[in-house]
Amino acid sequence: MRVDARTPLTPRAPERLTPRARYFVETHGLCVPRRDMRRHRDVWLQHGIPAVEIDRAVAFQELWGGIALPPAPAYEGGPRVFEADVPEGPSADGWRFPAGDCRVSMAHGFMIGPGNEFGIDADRWTPLNASTEGWVEALALAHHAGHWAKTITKIKGDAVDQVDLDGFEPVPEVQGLADNWWRGKDSLIAIYRGVAVGFAAPRCLEAHIYGGLDPWGLGGH
Repeated sequence: MRVDARTPLTPRAPERLTPRARYFVETHGLCVPRRDMRRHRDVWLQHGIPAVEIDRAVAFQELWGGIALPPAPAYEGGPRVFEADVPEGPSADGWRFPAGDCRVSMAHGFMIGPGNEFGIDADRWTPLNASTEGWVEALALAHHAGHWAKTITKIKGDAVDQVDLDGFEPVPEVQGLADNWWRGKDSLIAIYRGVAVGFAAPRCLEAHIYGGLDPWGLGGH
């Protein structure tokens, strides 16, 4: 695919992100030349890919394509660079398209689902967040909490289900599905269930507890 070489180094974050996430994307992200997917539209239509699915992939590419963000604390860091590719389907779960290559060799890929969910294609399709914005919000929150927390505790396996969430509220901006974030009076908890669900492997459950946070550390916006 042809790439657009007229690329600024600093990405422009979508306005619908929180100020914390926009700061994260524009301060810690980089842009690389992104592929122009529109020129392949006719070929893909000839191969039976519905126009609406091509339009979804093109819209993702125009908004997120070429943006590289710091690694996530789970899933071996997430996509190296956001990059759409040929839509895949149909399947029982609908059409999906790739969201970008993995940073390391993985048993799953990162995909955008039929409802624009951000997730992993493991033994089964597993949406992590209801949108790419949700995934980026979670990345930004992890970066922020990791900087300001006095303690960070990581828990794996069956012990994750014993984490006490009494008095915690879900963080709405991450749009959690398999994964979610929870906010308490002085701590944040991230629970990552994607790999456990996608591979039916409870031992892969993971939780990160960020403790000792002041009001700024809890929100950052």
